[in-house]
Amino acid sequence: MSTEEFIISLDIGSSQVRVIVAEVNSNGTTQIVGVGTAKSKGMKKGAIINIDQAVQSIREAVDHAERMVGIEISEVYVGVSGNHVSLQSSHGVVAVSSEDREIGFQDIDRVLQAARVIALPPERAIIEVVPKQFIVDGLDDIRDPHGMIGVRLEVDAIIVTGTKTIIHNMLRCVEKAGLSIAGMIFLPLAVSELCLSTDEKNLGVVMADIGGGTTTLTVFQQGHLVGTSVIPIGGEYITNDIAIGLRTHTEAAEEIKCKYGVASREHASSKETFQVKTIGSSRERTVSQFELAQIIEPRIEEMFHLIRQHVKAMGFSDEPAGGYVLTGGVMATSHIIHVAQKQLGTAVRIATPKNIGMKEPSYTGGVGMIQYLQKRGIPQASESRPAHPPRQKKQRGPSPLERVKNWLSEFI
Repeated sequence: MSTEEFIISLDIGSSQVRVIVAEVNSNGTTQIVGVGTAKSKGMKKGAIINIDQAVQSIREAVDHAERMVGIEISEVYVGVSGNHVSLQSSHGVVAVSSEDREIGFQDIDRVLQAARVIALPPERAIIEVVPKQFIVDGLDDIRDPHGMIGVRLEVDAIIVTGTKTIIHNMLRCVEKAGLSIAGMIFLPLAVSELCLSTDEKNLGVVMADIGGGTTTLTVFQQGHLVGTSVIPIGGEYITNDIAIGLRTHTEAAEEIKCKYGVASREHASSKETFQVKTIGSSRERTVSQFELAQIIEPRIEEMFHLIRQHVKAMGFSDEPAGGYVLTGGVMATSHIIHVAQKQLGTAVRIATPKNIGMKEPSYTGGVGMIQYLQKRGIPQASESRPAHPPRQKKQRGPSPLERVKNWLSEFI
């Protein structure tokens, strides 16, 4: 395969591990050319509880992606989220280094590094620095100062930090799977790049990423990330309810949920039936889609009710002007939007990737990371191993390795 450059994202979820392979084109755009998925093992509520099983899942997803694209994957960007993550404001100041006082990428990188210099407890580490605004010689509200003329460059930033132990375990799993880490990305921020519009962020919006084991809430106001939290509920709770209600195995309950599940009794059919193997009996029983919806709907209603309560507990309005944007694997449940509107209000929509073959909400994490990296000018995460050396793009500013050196220093 004669492709030149790739960005690889790794999304380690509670139910699925997903690897997305995107080719970087000559004009700087990206095109997704492959995806690898595997059932997530060794994970519970977004945290690693068995390293060996997690490594096996990562390796299976990577092997799947390698076979699809025909390349050897050696370097990935990893998404990070969870209740251990917290946000902290910071400010950085540097003098513009060039003689002509034109602000370059090195100056921007230096001021972001200056913002990293904050007092942190020894058990915490910086995951990412998110600029809110740049200030050039007192002129504020600048989103991209590159190419501007000035003497003093400042930045107001949000520092995303996490628990070192949890991050170390994540690093350990990825490295044991035979991969090197190009960088770690705060996953809710990457998902927001894909799912939220500028107007929604400015008005004030709550994004809920409802996965298999957890629901991640991300709040934006006046265009900026202002809060994030994780609720330990997800699609697994619906599966467990089905398993208990129908007295069947968890694997069978998951299959039934995906194939016949409807979120609203109003839209379920009593005529559509299916067979269920009952635990403790050799016989199968006939169950209708309406009976299944009677189990699913109350749990989904409870999930949306908890989301609204949690947003209020975070100190934000549970009726944001920009409404609620929902994504994640659970949002693939048929007619779930109707239940969401009853619980959260009419200003609710479901966000899905627009890429061909990946239009399910469960792919927003991996695809969001690709878009997030492209927007920030990260040129390359991994390369193919062709017979001839690949063409390299001219990098703007520091290379990926240089960008990651400072990040890795947090763990040394």
